Amino acid sequence: MIQLDATSYFYLLLVIPALLLVYAVHHLWKKRAQRRFADARLLRKLAPDRSLFKPQLKAFLFLSALALLVMGLVNPKMGTKMETVKREGVDIVFAVDVSKSMLAEDIAPNRLEKGKRLVSEIINQLASDRVGIIAYAAQAYPQLPITTDYGAAKMFLQSMNTDMLSSQGTAIGQAIKLATTYFDNEEQTNRVLFLVTDGEDHTETSIPDALEAAREAGIRVYTIGVGTAKGGPIPIKRNGVLESLKKDQEGEVVITRLNEDILWEIASEGNGEYIDGSNTAEAVSAISQMLQQMDKMEFEAKQFAEFKDQFQWFLGGAVLLLLLDIFVLERKTAWLRKLDLFNEEKAA
Repeated sequence: MIQLDATSYFYLLLVIPALLLVYAVHHLWKKRAQRRFADARLLRKLAPDRSLFKPQLKAFLFLSALALLVMGLVNPKMGTKMETVKREGVDIVFAVDVSKSMLAEDIAPNRLEKGKRLVSEIINQLASDRVGIIAYAAQAYPQLPITTDYGAAKMFLQSMNTDMLSSQGTAIGQAIKLATTYFDNEEQTNRVLFLVTDGEDHTETSIPDALEAAREAGIRVYTIGVGTAKGGPIPIKRNGVLESLKKDQEGEVVITRLNEDILWEIASEGNGEYIDGSNTAEAVSAISQMLQQMDKMEFEAKQFAEFKDQFQWFLGGAVLLLLLDIFVLERKTAWLRKLDLFNEEKAA
C-alpha cells in the first residue's frame, strides 16, 4: 500500500516540459549560430573534441534529477503490513437524490452540490464510524458499500451527478429499501440512514413499506432537506451554459420546491429527525452532536500499518544524477572516443 504525503508538489513536474522546451529552442539556436560561423568540416577541425551526444545526456540527467527531487518532496510512504484494529462507531448510509430537480439553483450553487458538500463535511467530522453511499432517482443504486475509507467515500461522492442514472424521477422508498441491505453487522446496535433530498417523490406509496422494513432492521432514518419552499426552475445546461428551463407538457416552466412535510413525516416514522440543510455549518454541527451521543459498537477493521517514508531513495537518486551531470563533460572522453559507442565520428 502506497500513501502520498504531499501531492501538491506534483505541480512542480510542470517545470520539466517547460525546461525541455527551453533546451530544444537553445539547441536549435546554437546549431544555427554554428552554421553561420563555419561549415561542418571546419567546425570538426576547430572543435575536434566536441561531443554530439553528451549535451543531450546532461539534459536528461538534470531533468531526471529534478523529477526525483519532486518525488522526494511528495514523500511516498509504503505500508509494510496489514493489521486488524478494533474501532468503535456507528454504521451510516447516505442516500443522495440525483434526480433532475436537484439541479435547481434556489440554494447555491445548486441542490445537488449543496447536498454533496453537506455529506462531505459530515464525513470530515467522523472518527471511526463506517459509511456507505447510495444514489437514487427513479431507481436506487449502490455507490459505495459500508467502509471506513473516508477518502474513497468522498471520491465516489464527488463523482455523483444527475446524468449517472438514465431513469428520472424520485423514489425515496427504493432508496430506504436498498439501505436495509447495506448493514452487514448483525450486532451493530446503531444503524443510521441519511436521506439527502429536496423531498419531491413520485412513488410515495412505497415509502410506508420501506420505513417499516427499516424499523424492523433497527435503522433510524434521518432526512436532510436541500432547497427552499419558494423553489426554483430546473435549468438545462450544456457545457455549463444555460440553454433553457425545464417545462411541462403544457409548455409551462416547471418550478420545483422543497417538500418539508414529507421529509418531516419520513423522519418521524423512521425514528429519526429532519435537518434543514440550508445552513451547512449548523446542519453539520447538529448531526455531529447527534452521532456523538449514540452508543458506539465495537467492530474490527483491517488497515495498513507502519507506513515508512521513502523520500530518501528519491533524494539519493537525484543527488547521484546531479553529480553525474557535473562530472560528465560536453567534450568527448578519450577512451570513449576510441570506442565510438555512439557513432559520433560518423555523425560528425
